Amino acid sequence: MSRMLIKPAAATVSAALQQHQRQQQQYVIRRWKSFLHNNSNNANRRAAKSTATATVTAAATSQRHGTSGDFIQPLDVRRSFSTSHKMPSSSKALTLDNINPNFIAMEYAVRGPLVIRAGEIEKELEKGVKKPFDQVIRANIGDCHAMGQQPLTFLRQLLALTFEKRLLDSPDYPEDVKKRACAILNGCQGQSVGSYTDSAGLEVVRRQVAQYIEKRDGGIASNWQDIYLTGGASPGIKSILSMINAEVGCKAPGVMVPIPQYPLYSATISEYGMTKVDYYLEEETGWSLDRKELQRSYDEAKKVCNPRALVVINPGNPTGQVLTRENIEEIIKFAHDNKVLVLADEVYQDNVYDKNSKFWSFKKVAYEMGDPYRNLEMVSFLSTSKGYLGECGIRGGYMEVLNLDPKVKAMLTKSITAALCSTTAGQVAVSALVNPPQPGEPSYDLYKKERDGILAALKERAELVHKALNSFEGYKVNPVQGAMYVFPQIEIPPKAIEAAKAKGMAPDVFYAFELLETSGICIVPGSGFGQKPGTWHFRSTILPQTDKLKLMMEKFRVFHAEFMKKYK
Repeated sequence: MSRMLIKPAAATVSAALQQHQRQQQQYVIRRWKSFLHNNSNNANRRAAKSTATATVTAAATSQRHGTSGDFIQPLDVRRSFSTSHKMPSSSKALTLDNINPNFIAMEYAVRGPLVIRAGEIEKELEKGVKKPFDQVIRANIGDCHAMGQQPLTFLRQLLALTFEKRLLDSPDYPEDVKKRACAILNGCQGQSVGSYTDSAGLEVVRRQVAQYIEKRDGGIASNWQDIYLTGGASPGIKSILSMINAEVGCKAPGVMVPIPQYPLYSATISEYGMTKVDYYLEEETGWSLDRKELQRSYDEAKKVCNPRALVVINPGNPTGQVLTRENIEEIIKFAHDNKVLVLADEVYQDNVYDKNSKFWSFKKVAYEMGDPYRNLEMVSFLSTSKGYLGECGIRGGYMEVLNLDPKVKAMLTKSITAALCSTTAGQVAVSALVNPPQPGEPSYDLYKKERDGILAALKERAELVHKALNSFEGYKVNPVQGAMYVFPQIEIPPKAIEAAKAKGMAPDVFYAFELLETSGICIVPGSGFGQKPGTWHFRSTILPQTDKLKLMMEKFRVFHAEFMKKYK
């Protein structure tokens, strides 16, 4: 029966670093077990608090500081869940002693203890508790709309029309939006976004993505069957990491990640029990990437694991750099020569502010390099959460899977099928991203005005933040070429480092907590992203609206001056 169509009405880079990483993992396990245990019984909270303080202080002093000055001392992996660390007996079937230890070991810095404390402070302010500030400014996460960015009219109209078909009869919606809504609804079973879609997503949207990629890359062909729609970029990334999580030659799989890196990668690698292989970006040259560093990292890791994939984030998170074409070519040559899968995290491709920088997709560069590089195995990712849409909560995204063995690709598709499909709201948002209004259509002028306004404001804030932070004593700040973040290096005085040790904190964590408690500004310490030993950083977004960002920078200036005066 034919349907009636609707029409418009972590292994690390050396043995020493590998041991350090393992020590960190075990410390995290112990810390979370202690934290959760001490907060699990409100009736005994006061007594637990006293015990926890003594335990954590002793652990922090003996295990994190030591005589060498390291912040984490060796821990025996096999003892992590031994009887000496077990929790009191419980009537529960599941305890921290019998669940997957990788769940405890994984950490996601942008939603870590600082953010938890920021939430507590907000509740204290609501209750009238006096603070030296009247609001918390959350600069810890790239959540555009939470920071005041307004949604694009076109996208919200498309969502409205696809979720409430009766609005197709309304004169309040432009005809070009109605036409797009009908195309999506005609691709849905029962002409409803409430139905399941194909596991890889609606064919109509996947075809639109392929057309978008072809246009972006100057006509290089894109096959819609290589497109998988995902709930943001994260599920796609996790599905690929899960697929390659297999021992080869009795060695664990390794994933090469840039340092600094986005914590999704380190968290997922920990969750899956894989090995994180760190390669360092060169801060002195604008967070560039040197092929020699890639090869050094790979060769060192081969001693303990099999590096299977190379993660590249361009534009960078948290570092805000935009890779040059020459840099990308070197990365592609390295991946080909060492037979590793490239994971091109390109979610910030629309966020390029520097006039001398340009986004180049890995696919385009590899294709134009010719054989054998155009046949490189590669997966690229894009999300509706970033760019100029900033629709983080709707959870839309896609991945393009290139040059995989057809049998391997079939297994990937099978695994995705088990999750049924990504949300239709996210798929509609992807459609809005890749199939926007065109010149001459009714919605175009407003769409262009809103899009250009958002990107211009982000560019202004990128320059504002760089200029402000660069004026602070002891700061080294690379220009924010792209993405949504700044990642400055800070010199922390020895007295402050000693104060941090006394509290069992890394110096950058100590700095961030002092900033939060003093000024209400919430940032993420650089140790959550990784950094070269002996250096300290933090990540801040550039997302607060301009007036609030200026206020934030002034509060930051006052805090930092007082901090340096106190500890210098």
